[in-house]
Amino acid sequence: MTTLVDSHCHIDFPDFDGEHAALIARAAEAGVTRMVTICTRLRNEPTVRALAESYAPVFYAAGTHPMSAADEPMATVDGLIAIAQHPKMVGIGESGLDYHYTAESAEVQKQSLRIHIAAAQETGLPLIIHNRASDDDMSKILTAGYKAKPFTCVMHCFSSSPALARAMLDLGFYLSMSGIATFPKSQEVRDIFAAAPLDRVLVETDSPYLAPKPHRGRRNEPAYTADTARVGAELFGVDFDTFAARTTANFNRLFSKAATWTPA
Repeated sequence: MTTLVDSHCHIDFPDFDGEHAALIARAAEAGVTRMVTICTRLRNEPTVRALAESYAPVFYAAGTHPMSAADEPMATVDGLIAIAQHPKMVGIGESGLDYHYTAESAEVQKQSLRIHIAAAQETGLPLIIHNRASDDDMSKILTAGYKAKPFTCVMHCFSSSPALARAMLDLGFYLSMSGIATFPKSQEVRDIFAAAPLDRVLVETDSPYLAPKPHRGRRNEPAYTADTARVGAELFGVDFDTFAARTTANFNRLFSKAATWTPA
């Protein structure tokens, strides 16, 4: 069976309480054999870590979401490095900037983002970025950080401008395609991905949010990665198996710690 990876989901959220085994089984039936669940508040890291420890297909990342940056204790580089020692902790974040909902905390968000960049630089793990309505600051901060000391990065759930996409691709970063790419009014997003190199594209759900067609309006889940991947295959003019194989190879390259993990 062709296999896919849901590179970004939130299966620790209450939406999935009591059904993790069934959720992971449905994902496997759809060909989604691995997933990275994202801890968005570091105080919840033990809960997210426990999911990764309990289920072989589940890996995790940890950081402070920009919309929570002003409400949570500031992350530290040393703290993130310590968490990163866990064998199934495979990414730093999600961090980033969100000026759509939380512009009032922009300076705190920038401080938090720079800490997460430093942790990615020190650990060698990929940085996972959330960006909304903050393209200029995002480009400046990530570019300056990369020039100071290179790191790897994925722009998760990418739906920003073509200019930001090009700037991030020029740094060697990856763009992750979510269910947004399946929405009828998201032609610009589809055009951005179609213009990107296929070897720099990942797929994700961001579940429980942003369910792709034909599930729009319902709770999203990792199994639906396959629906987004079908749209991705059409955009790149390749068959589904080829798109799945290429995006899985991209995931393995970027999230190399997950690719090399073996059960104890």
